This record gives sequence, C-alpha cells and structure tokens, in this order.
Amino acid sequence: MVLRGKAHKFGDDINTDYIISGRYKFKTLDMDELARHVMEDIDPEFHSRLKPGDFVVAGKNFGCGSSREQAPLALKHAGVAGVIAKSFARIYFRNSINNGLLSLICDTEEIQDGDLLEVNPTLGIVRDITRGIELKSKEIPPIMMEILNEGGLIPYMRKNMSFK
Repeated sequence: MVLRGKAHKFGDDINTDYIISGRYKFKTLDMDELARHVMEDIDPEFHSRLKPGDFVVAGKNFGCGSSREQAPLALKHAGVAGVIAKSFARIYFRNSINNGLLSLICDTEEIQDGDLLEVNPTLGIVRDITRGIELKSKEIPPIMMEILNEGGLIPYMRKNMSFK
C-alpha cells in the first residue's frame, strides 16, 4: 500500500486538546462534526486546506495529554491518511492504531509544510517528492499492520476472532 498526500507540518508536544478541543467533545460525539474542528486551535484554516489523503507531520510527543480516542478518530474522519512524527505519546499511538489511523515514527526534520509525500508503511519508507529525499520510518509490527489494514481493532477482531 502506497499513500500519497501533502504534508501539514506542526511542532513538538501537540496534545489531544490541540488535535480536537475539549470544548467540542462535550457538545457532540459526531465524528464528522468533530472532524471540521481538528487542529483549529493551532491552525484555524487547517480543515479548509486539508485534502483527503494528506498527512499530519509533527515533531516529538504527538498526541500527549490525555487518552481521548476522539483525537485520532477526528483526524481519520477529517481525511488524514496518517500522522508522521518523531515520537508519539504511547496511549495516542495505540489509540490511533486501534482506530485505523496510520502513525509512523520518523525523523521529520527535513519535511516542510506543503511538501508532497509518498508513504509506504509496509516498507517503512517516507519519500518527500518535493525535496527528493527518502526517509526510513520505524517498523510497524505485522500485527499492527494487519489491524490498520482492516480499518482498526474492532473490524480486525470481527474478521479474525470467533466469539461465543
């Protein structure tokens, strides 16, 4: 699977309230509504520039702050193909995989806002087409790739587990 989209670059320590503000989570759990507000406290125009298949690119500690599953879900519903960051908060990373949103650990220093990226998560390759560079991401364990390929943990379990 190769994904292609534009990079939307953010810095370090992007917490779950920056991804989707708590003020919306208390009003609705409608993911399409929440998707319209992703990243707006950092970049009010983000949603209008985002195209389906684009990537959020960040520095260290992406998704810190809380265990809210709405953060990766809202990004996914907004059309984000995945998040590429230097590091993730552990529970955010697991929530993103469980909800079917690709999260790759990679040195993002050379990627700039607006660059065109081509990502092969199976091979762990991030190509910055704009800059002509190829970056290696940390390998995603095979079981996590299977979960991602099924669209998340629940679809994976429905397909692969028998419940009595």
